[in-house]
Amino acid sequence: MTQKKIKTTSSEVTARLFGSYDRNVDRLESEFGVRIRNVQNQSDDGDTITVEGEDPGVTMAADALGYLRRIVTFGEELTDQSLDYVIGMVKEGRLEELSGFDDDCFFVTAKGKPVKPKTVGQKKYLDLIRKNTIVLGLGPAGTGKTYLAVAAAVKALRGHDVSRIILTRPAVEAGERLGFLPGDLQSKIDPYLRPLYDALYEMLGAESCSKMIEKMTIEIAPLAYMRGRTLDDSFIILDEAQNTTPEQMKMFLTRLGNGSKAVVTGDLTQTDLPRGTRSGLSVAAQILKNIDDIGIHEFTERDVVRHRLVQKIIMAYDRYDRERAVKKNERAARDGKQYRPKRG
Repeated sequence: MTQKKIKTTSSEVTARLFGSYDRNVDRLESEFGVRIRNVQNQSDDGDTITVEGEDPGVTMAADALGYLRRIVTFGEELTDQSLDYVIGMVKEGRLEELSGFDDDCFFVTAKGKPVKPKTVGQKKYLDLIRKNTIVLGLGPAGTGKTYLAVAAAVKALRGHDVSRIILTRPAVEAGERLGFLPGDLQSKIDPYLRPLYDALYEMLGAESCSKMIEKMTIEIAPLAYMRGRTLDDSFIILDEAQNTTPEQMKMFLTRLGNGSKAVVTGDLTQTDLPRGTRSGLSVAAQILKNIDDIGIHEFTERDVVRHRLVQKIIMAYDRYDRERAVKKNERAARDGKQYRPKRG
C-alpha cells in the first residue's frame, strides 16, 4: 500500500478541487484505482488530501491532483473537459508539458474574463502566432482556432502593433443557398461571418466593437472582397479556409503588406467545396511548411475545449471514415484500384 499527501491552501480550494458531490475525486479514483480522502486541518492553513493504493496509480493520481489544485488555486473553473485532459496527459506521461502555461493569461476580455490556453496544443498555437508573420491553424471544431486568433488580433490592436483588424471567410454554402436568404448583400453574408462577430463582441464588448467596425478599424468581409488589395499594418484572419480553392488561398496570402500578420484557420475534414476540388488550405499547408516566418499547427481531438461529447463525436467520425476507407479499398482491390478518402 502506497500513500501520498497533497496540501491545499484553504478549505475553499479543497471543495472546488473535489467538485460537487466529490465528482472530481470519484473520477480520479475510478481512473487510477486509488482511494482519495480529505483530512481537514483545525488551523487556517488548508487541508491535507491523502491518496492511497498501489503504484503507479497513486503516483499518477497524486500528480493529477497536484496540477488540478494549481488550476483551482489560480481561480480557474475545473470542468469535465479540463479533468479529462489532465487525466489523459498524466496517463501518457506528458504532465510536465503542462507546467508553466496554466497561469499564462494571454488576454483579458471586455468583461474581465482571462483568455488562457487550455491545452498544450493551444499554447503552441499562440506561441506560433507571437513568433511568426503567417500562421496556419488546422484542426477539428472546438479547438479554439478562431477564438484564440481573434484574441491575438485584438491584443495586437490594443498594443498598437497594428492599426486595424481584417476578418474574412469564404462565402461557401454548407447545404444552404445564399440567394434564398432575405435582405441585401450584407444581410446575406452576415450569417457566414457571425462566428467572427461573436468572438469580437466577447473580446471588446458589443458597443466598442460596433464603433470600431463603423470606423473601419475592424473590417469583416467575404474573401472575395480581398482581391486586388494590399493590406498594410493589419492583423488579418482567414477563417474556414478549408473552403478556399488553391487560387483563392494564393490570392489571400499575397495580399499581405508591410507590418501585417495573418492567421489562417480551418478544418480539412469539413470541406464544403464541390467534389473533386482541392482545398486551398491543404495545398498551402504542403507548399509553405518549410518557409521561415510561417508557422503551421495541427490541432487534434485532444485540444477540443467544447462539450466533452464533441471530442467523442470527432473520434467516432474518424473511426467511421477509416472503416469506410478500408471497406472501399477491399472492394476496389478486386478491380485493381485503391480508394483514398477525401481529405480536402
